[in-house]
Amino acid sequence: MHPHRSPVTGLILALISAAAFATSGIFARSLLAAGWSAEAAVVARVGIAAVVLAPVALWTLRGRWGILRRNLGRVGMFGLLGVATAQACFFNAVRYLPVGVALLLEYLGIILVVAWLWLVHRQRPRRLTLAGSAAALVGLVLVLELAGSARLHPLGVFWALGAAAGLAGYFIVSTRVDAGLPSVVLAGGGMAVGTAVLVGLGLAGLLPLTATFGTVEFAGVRTSWLVPVIGLALIAALVSYVAGIGANRILGARLASFVGLTEVLFAILIAWLALGELPTILQLLGGVLILAGVALVRLDELRHDRPTPAPAPDSPRSFAKTAPSG
Repeated sequence: MHPHRSPVTGLILALISAAAFATSGIFARSLLAAGWSAEAAVVARVGIAAVVLAPVALWTLRGRWGILRRNLGRVGMFGLLGVATAQACFFNAVRYLPVGVALLLEYLGIILVVAWLWLVHRQRPRRLTLAGSAAALVGLVLVLELAGSARLHPLGVFWALGAAAGLAGYFIVSTRVDAGLPSVVLAGGGMAVGTAVLVGLGLAGLLPLTATFGTVEFAGVRTSWLVPVIGLALIAALVSYVAGIGANRILGARLASFVGLTEVLFAILIAWLALGELPTILQLLGGVLILAGVALVRLDELRHDRPTPAPAPDSPRSFAKTAPSG
């Protein structure tokens, strides 16, 4: 924790970050409904934010270019998985699913990390982690309403689980980056890489990069396309990342990550107020189980974290970071 800042300040910053991340779904929905492709919406979001963050990242790095060179590959993977994959899949998911449901499914990425560490690195989860994973899987069944007559759109579920895989990649790659690399450099560099990857694939004709520049419907009001684009870039990306970084430095990444779970609650509230979307009672119950499961996994990490030598780059030990999901 930062020794000169109040924990209350850190808590406020963490809540601001979670609320800002939670707005991405409603901003993206208005662009998607107007004919934007999900990939173009992601490029607008992270591309503008990367440009705004670039001077800050360069100033932070002054005299420490070596640490960036050592981590270029990991920053690239962070941008590919944690930015391009996670966000493009999430924006595609909200084409077919309520924003809150899509975000709940994306948060299963934390459970995928548990499976990855178990299967690939032979790090068998402890009982509390297993209990949390089981709760999250039961919650998944309820959110998908597998036992009911109403079913979620399978394409939406597919994209949301793709976002979960991207989120898992975000956590795994984050643990392999040198601790000395400033967070703002990792965030800005990752967004720049994610933008470059999506633009490159779009120019090659492998991904649709479609955008329209007329009026859009946002929260029931007709307005300029610039409104959701600026909202995505400045609120859902820039404010969320900067506030999240500040919260991490004051509270520590683990405590800030618990507060970050409120992103789901903010997303459901915002989608209800702006779009009239509200999950069913059964889905809300499933969401509670998913959040409880994720919280148990992170609590288990917190309880068993002890000061130890830094893990080898290919042996990730901890993944409880604040996640920019939506």
